[in-house]
Amino acid sequence: MIKILVRAAALAMASLPAAANAQTPVPAPVPQQQAPTSRLNLSMEQRHTIREQIKDLKIEPSKTATHFSRGDAVPPNVALRPIPVELGQKVPQIRTHSFVLADDQIAIVDPKDNKVADVIELKQD
Repeated sequence: MIKILVRAAALAMASLPAAANAQTPVPAPVPQQQAPTSRLNLSMEQRHTIREQIKDLKIEPSKTATHFSRGDAVPPNVALRPIPVELGQKVPQIRTHSFVLADDQIAIVDPKDNKVADVIELKQD
């Protein structure tokens, strides 16, 4: 009888690691997603500075530009302009960005992914 109990205990012990391994959850694969477009956190004063300085450049709005929203990819046929050095000094967050002037808005474009990081309306309410 003792031999039977010892064998049963040995079998139970031998099967424990296998049972524990069988119950270990396998981590689910993490789906590959694109990193979200960086968003600019501009103050009202910075937005005003950008708006006024770009208006003072007296450049023509892009003929190929449409209405932009944050996260939109800029079409390849839209000509991007670099942020003026003086403006980049006043608003350092946009120093490395580009912009496009549409009829009623300024789209600040992240050069890493060519997507709109922020939109500034030219007409104030």
